Amino acid sequence: MEQSRERRRPVTDLPKPIRQQVNLYALAASAAGVGILALAESAEAEIVYTPAHVTIAPNRTVGLDLNHDGVVDFTIKNLLYIYSVYDRRDDLTITPGGANANEILGHASASALNAGVKVGSSGAFSAGPKSMAFGTDQVGSFYCSGDWNKVQGRYLGLKFTIDGQTHFGWARLSTTCQLYKIQAVVTGYAYETVAGKAIVTGQTEGGAEQAVSSAPAPASLGMLAAGVGGRSVSGSEAGIAPIR
Repeated sequence: MEQSRERRRPVTDLPKPIRQQVNLYALAASAAGVGILALAESAEAEIVYTPAHVTIAPNRTVGLDLNHDGVVDFTIKNLLYIYSVYDRRDDLTITPGGANANEILGHASASALNAGVKVGSSGAFSAGPKSMAFGTDQVGSFYCSGDWNKVQGRYLGLKFTIDGQTHFGWARLSTTCQLYKIQAVVTGYAYETVAGKAIVTGQTEGGAEQAVSSAPAPASLGMLAAGVGGRSVSGSEAGIAPIR
């Protein structure tokens, strides 16, 4: 006795209106999948911002570790030279650390950028130490000068490497000069986690570039500790290592 078999209707035998609905659902699901993928890729672009309040007084050197991997990416030095009681000088400089690919925006001196400046592959970066500010005392005649002399909330444009790939970042500082002695305060720094992607000075969050119209006032210590804006790192993770 033959067993009866139920004939299965292939999808192609579905009525035309139903086939159209199935196709529309498939297209919608596909489009949604692409949208989700695009959002996921965009989410990978992230600014890592570190609030800080580190004073660099004369004869102090600090190491700046932008990505908190334990490697000093840049060194900021404030060196006081006393040749005699009538001849004294104070120099604030920044030097790339680590690989030779680490560079600073500027040539003989480090550029003191306003907020809202794009830091990326088109920037005029160069290797080697850069002057920031200096003060002199010549027989009681005091003089302070340099691009970073008495600035508030200006930015260093930085290029450095992570696992051989180029990344861009910034560091924000304010400075004072009393008589001939310079004092700098690092008030925060950030870098773009996507290799080769530009960052905007003052940008603290998001994968998209965020231009800022003017330099923000330095945040208070309480605000910095709270990690205002974007993904922030504070406390023992601050990434600024006193060297001397």
